[in-house]
Formats: sequence, C-alpha cells, structure tokens
Amino acid sequence: MPWSTWSMNDWATRGERAADYDLLLDLPAARAAAGGGARAGLERALREAVRDGRLSPGTRLPSSRVLAGDLGLARNTVADAYAQLVAEGWLTARQGSGTTVAPRPAAVPGRAERAPVRRTPVAPVELVPDNATGLPYSLWPGSPDLSSFPRAAWSAAARRALAAAPNEAFGYTDPRGRPELRAALSTYLARVRGVRTDPEHLMICTGYVQGVGLLARALYGRGARRIAVEALGFPDTRTLLRTAGLETVPLDVDDDGARVDRLDGSAQAVLLTPAHQFPTGVPLSPGRRTAVTGWARSTGAVILEDDYDGEFRYDRQPVGALQGLAPGHVVYAGTASKSLAPGLRLAWLALPPHLLDAVVREKRMADHHSPVLDQLTLAEFIGSGAYDRHVRRMRLHYRARRDRLVAALAEHAPHVRVSGIAAGLHAVLELPPETGPLQALVDRAHALGLALSGLPVYGAPTAHAPTSLVIGYATPPDHAFSGALSRLCEVLSPG
Repeated sequence: MPWSTWSMNDWATRGERAADYDLLLDLPAARAAAGGGARAGLERALREAVRDGRLSPGTRLPSSRVLAGDLGLARNTVADAYAQLVAEGWLTARQGSGTTVAPRPAAVPGRAERAPVRRTPVAPVELVPDNATGLPYSLWPGSPDLSSFPRAAWSAAARRALAAAPNEAFGYTDPRGRPELRAALSTYLARVRGVRTDPEHLMICTGYVQGVGLLARALYGRGARRIAVEALGFPDTRTLLRTAGLETVPLDVDDDGARVDRLDGSAQAVLLTPAHQFPTGVPLSPGRRTAVTGWARSTGAVILEDDYDGEFRYDRQPVGALQGLAPGHVVYAGTASKSLAPGLRLAWLALPPHLLDAVVREKRMADHHSPVLDQLTLAEFIGSGAYDRHVRRMRLHYRARRDRLVAALAEHAPHVRVSGIAAGLHAVLELPPETGPLQALVDRAHALGLALSGLPVYGAPTAHAPTSLVIGYATPPDHAFSGALSRLCEVLSPG
C-alpha cells in the first residue's frame, strides 16, 4: 500500500504513534525542487513537513525499510536522509526507539520584542593586530587562496551587470542592498544552506565585521547587555561586540561544539559557528542544535549564526544552517570572503522580522548602503551559475591541498594529530606535550620565513590549552604552497 494512502489505523496496528500522512510529503515536487535528486527531495519534503507542523514534535517516523518500500526508493537513500536530518536537529534517533521528530519548544509570546533602549556604549577596546609579519610564507588561517580569484568570470559578470543596471541603481539605494542581489541570495541560500528567508529580510553588509557590528548595536539599542560567545574564536569579533557595549560571556567548546547547555537567562544573545566551529572544526551536535534553538524560543534571545565557510565540505554531507530550525530567532551571517575574496567586502545577514528595522537603521547611519557595482556583479555571478562552478572548483582545490597537508605530516611528523579537516579551509595540529613551548616552535617557523598561528591566539587560556597550531592550508598562493608545507614539516619533524 503506498505510504500516502496509509491511514491512522494502519500505524496504530503497528504500535506507532498515529499521524495523518495523507498530506505529509509531496515527493515529486520536492524532487523537482532539488534538481531530481531522490535523497535531497526527501530531505526537503521532511523539513517542510516539520516546519509546517504536519509532523509534530515526538511523531515517530516509519523505519527506513518501510518508507523506502512505500516510496519506491533505495533503503540507503532513506537512511541517509534520516541521518542528515538528525545531524541538523530536525529529527532524533535512538537505538531501539526508531526515528522521531525532534522537540521544538514553543516561543514565549512577546519575548522576542523588547522596548528600544539607547545608552552610551562602553569605551572601545583595541583590536588584535593582523598577521602583518612580512614573511614570504604563511599558513595563517582566515584567508582563501587569493591567486584563485575568478578574474575572467568576475569581469564578464561585471560587464553584463553594468550593461543591465537600471539608472536608479547608481543613486542612493535601499540600505538593505540591491534587490537583484538579495533575490539571488535568498534562492541560493535556501538551495545550498537550507536558510529560510526572503529578499525583504536580507541585508547586504560591507563585510562580516560590519554585519556583526550592526547587529550588536541594534541589540544594545533594544536593551541587550550580555552576549555569549564561543571561548575559542576570532578575537576581533569579541572586541567588536564589547565596543558596541555588550558584555561577552565565554562558552566552553568540546567535541560536540559550544556548551550551549550552560546558557541561561542572563544572556540575551549568543554567537555560534555551528556548522564548523572556528578554530576546532567540530560541528554543533544535533542535541545541542535543538537545545540552543529551544533556549532562544523560551527566553526570547537571539542566535547569531556565523556560517563563515559553509560552502566547503569534503568528507560528509553539509550540515544545514541552524537558522532553518528557528528563523524567528536566528540571524544568519554569510560572506563571500572565503568563497571569493575578502577584498570584495560583501557579506549578508538574514534577519528575523522583529530585528529588521533596528539593523536597517544602524546600516543607514553607518554608510547608507554597500557599494552597488559589486552587489550587481555578485547577483549576476550567482544567477549565471558561475558562482556554483567556482565553488565546486575551489572545493576540489582545497580538498587536494588538505590531502597534501595530511600526507606530508603523516610522512614527516607522524606524532602530530590532525583534526577539524572534514570541512573548511584550516586544520588543527595537536602536538605531543614533549614538543615544548608553543611560542618557541612559532619563533622557529618565523626564522624559516613561515608565519604560523597557535591555538591560544583564539581565546583559549594558554595554561590549559593543548599545544596546538591552527593551519590555514588555503592561504598560500599556488606557487608558495609547496614551500610553506616543506617548512612546516621541517619545524614539526622530530629532533
């Protein structure tokens, strides 16, 4: 009997929780929207069923064998779709208990809205200096391979965008950004990252740093005073938040990501890198994804999701954006700095409706709007398919570099443990205790002309942090990668 025609009694006779599955999935439509892929279509259909309330929290789903038979799919296709949605926090799975829809605590009415409060922020704090060493080789994280910027394709997109641009585009425009780019991004983010937004609630920023600053000032103006941040992360981000007047509360990070179980009502926001924690590289576990969105709903708090390298996944299916679980409480922040180049100064925020006006006001006071021509070019670059082609090419490029790094260390420094490499543009190298002081190793690398970054730079107390390096294997241009790798191996080789 086809699954779509099973009745509640059919489920009851199997001891399952009864549910009306007649309207649960429109699999053909989901397949078409996903480009024909059965697994992607099933994932999309199940997500929508949970979002729309057709699958309520606690509902037990059919086994992968039963569902595969009813839908005419391979059992592995269904099992993989279930596993992906468990990883993203939509479903839960326990041995012997089957797969069920994850709990989603209800929002507390009125908690998301706070009366505007404007107070004078605290005095600014100095930013951490950049890695301006002047050394010929660098494995410092945070930058893509700038030599791989798609100059010809970008130039072609710029010419097409300029020719098609309306006259009004060259005047003062919407602080949120050009509608062409916001429309292109809303479609792209939904397809690639599972973000639930529309052009009206997207804002284009002059880089991620501006986006964080705008949001921090908007939150402060609405009465927020404390924001939790991962104890390991970009130092400048913490400074930026403090400059806006917010007190930063550190959250420890372990193998399951940030310890969101330690959040309470004292913080009005939290900043996370849930898909690929920086710098450890671990994803936020399914249980913690559910927990932090539940915390936001129950307290009216805001989650800032930093999806800094969301396009680059190598050894596993990409984990969808946290924003898709709670779009009314998550601000999604993305950027072209890793996928294209930081010099473009293009980033974006997907904002919940209750924050939109406050952040637009901050953007208008900051610079009115981001540069138009690059926005139009990126919109054309995405719409033409050139962006997808570039990301696919760079994904292969960075994976090859990562594999070269791992192979070289296995040969020349087998005592080094490599982690955080399933995604992103960097790796963490954990060194044995007998290595000695980390700073001495960094100084030795500098003497060889190589810039390296130690884990304590990113916020871990030096006395308690493992002796680890954070290696940005995407950073060197092609002609310098081999030289950087050989110097790294020389520094780390025993003896």
